[in-house]
Amino acid sequence: MKQYNERISSYAKQQETICRKNDVISDQLFEEYGVNRGLRDQEGKGVLTGLTNISRIDAFENVDGVKTPCEGRLWYRGYQIEDLVTEAHIKGYGFERTAYLLIFGEKPSEEELVKFRKVLADCRDLPTNFTRDVIMKAPTKDIMNHMTKSILTLASYDDNASVNTVDNSLRQCIQLISIFPMLAVYSYLAYDHYVNERSMFIHRPELELSTAENILMMLRADQKYSRLEAKVLDIALMLHMEHGGGNNSTFTTRVVTSSGSDTYAAIAAAMSSLKGPKHGGANLKVMEMIEDIKGHLHDIRDKDEIECYLTKIVDGEAFDHKGLIYGMGHAVYSLSDPREVIFKNFVERLAAEKGRDDDMFLYNAIEELAPKIIAKKRKIFKGVSPNVDFYSGFVYEMLGIPRELFTPLFAMARVAGWSAHRIEEQIGMNKIIRPAYMSVMKERE
Repeated sequence: MKQYNERISSYAKQQETICRKNDVISDQLFEEYGVNRGLRDQEGKGVLTGLTNISRIDAFENVDGVKTPCEGRLWYRGYQIEDLVTEAHIKGYGFERTAYLLIFGEKPSEEELVKFRKVLADCRDLPTNFTRDVIMKAPTKDIMNHMTKSILTLASYDDNASVNTVDNSLRQCIQLISIFPMLAVYSYLAYDHYVNERSMFIHRPELELSTAENILMMLRADQKYSRLEAKVLDIALMLHMEHGGGNNSTFTTRVVTSSGSDTYAAIAAAMSSLKGPKHGGANLKVMEMIEDIKGHLHDIRDKDEIECYLTKIVDGEAFDHKGLIYGMGHAVYSLSDPREVIFKNFVERLAAEKGRDDDMFLYNAIEELAPKIIAKKRKIFKGVSPNVDFYSGFVYEMLGIPRELFTPLFAMARVAGWSAHRIEEQIGMNKIIRPAYMSVMKERE
């Protein structure tokens, strides 16, 4: 296989020049025909492609007839995310409460929550020998690809895999939501054992534990975790569960669903979208950047030194030379990302418990200084503020979650949102999504 890859790679490199000559389309043509690259206009606003009743994002408000940036707001099924987090912080089981809300459109009563939790717990079981025959085979550092393979393989164990009734899709979605943590954690443990040559352990999920608790329990050899650790992870899952129909992976879910394809194919396609570094890998870039910054500071609490190095990053003179301060800014939000605002309080509490005060100071300093530097150096159409991924990698690191699981953890949360959009697409649309592409091809003899 390696020898074959080397031969075909050599051929592909030779042919790349031909592709680049024939596949380039000039910026002028996009402007001439009024086509928005990436379905985003010149100010970064998404082109309207659908309607949804699942969530809403507010980044601007109308003030005396003028579109004005405002503090960001995120709504799930009509409820502000702040209120849902507050309720979950008091009552627990935030992931389960929010998954029910997103999928069914209503908040569960305490009795309904107990029933839903039992259904999720009953589904936390893989087919006989699936862990051995599928997950343990060909382990890889790319956990997202490994999970996607497992999702598609699960269809082989489902006698009604291709039945596209709403109730069957609901069943399949609930089962996938339940077992996603197992697919992710077990895939990582297989990689850690066979590739990193560490000790192997497999913990089965416990029925009475929450999703967040089970993730931590299954991932740790001693199965132990603190209440604050479980609470912070539960809130992190809530904040990542849903973010409108226009984000790349959710839109992918709806496109595949609209074709009449099955649940496994739709969720696997969403996974393939999420693994892209432009979508699901933002917190990894933040972590790499933070490590680089720390490596170039003499005093981690010297704001002048921090500001100087951040300026070098924006000028393309430091880190990856792309001129980006990762974790700053968002495609939709302007003045603030409500998820980051909520999350920061929990991050600070966890940092105090873990003795990471210096790191917390650095994050706070970057949050304060970066928007000013970016505003000074760049032409921007809206405000710049930290997004939720600015802190999420830091939190996962403090929780002892390996970096190979950062994006899979995102998927463990977002699968609930994907499921809600699949069901809404099935019920409310019933039309294949087929946008138009204008051909600028030149005819040849």
